[in-house]
Amino acid sequence: MKTLKAYTRLALIAGAIIALDQWTKSLVRANIPFAQQWLPDWLEWLSPYARFVHWYNDGAAFGMFHGQGVAWVFAGLAVVVAAVIAYYYPQIEAGHWWISLAMGMQMAGALGNLVDRLTLNGKVTDFISVGTFPVFNVADASISVGTAILLLGFWLMERAEARRDRESAPVMDGDSAPESAADNGDA
Repeated sequence: MKTLKAYTRLALIAGAIIALDQWTKSLVRANIPFAQQWLPDWLEWLSPYARFVHWYNDGAAFGMFHGQGVAWVFAGLAVVVAAVIAYYYPQIEAGHWWISLAMGMQMAGALGNLVDRLTLNGKVTDFISVGTFPVFNVADASISVGTAILLLGFWLMERAEARRDRESAPVMDGDSAPESAADNGDA
């Protein structure tokens, strides 16, 4: 029963993000010509800083390895990542909701871009352009935010454990300190 609940939670998180990713990519492909940009009139003031751009990437997230013929390597890597997450997901402790969320986001990002690679001859649709940062998509953002949640969560958990260890450590006062060789005249 625990495994079924875990996989249901994973399917809901990943499914919602994959649906959003594929929907936004399809809107871009249908409405913005390739290599063109768009912003609604009321957001035109943002155009120097942010815009929607129809772009394809055959590399990794944020344009890394673009044009180097490694698209199918990343497709294989997405399958491996999804399989590893699916294997370990039911083992997440109940109180660690943030691990569940982070892993669901990472799986969604990997699978969202995999769908593109399988349907667009190895390419991924990117469309979010912010400043001079490489163009990205919802799947890329999901991977990055999921990784940030995971790192932050583990860091906070480690800090809490260290604090508990400090608070539960025995307190030594001056009377209970062990004697040294110099204190007992053996020196």
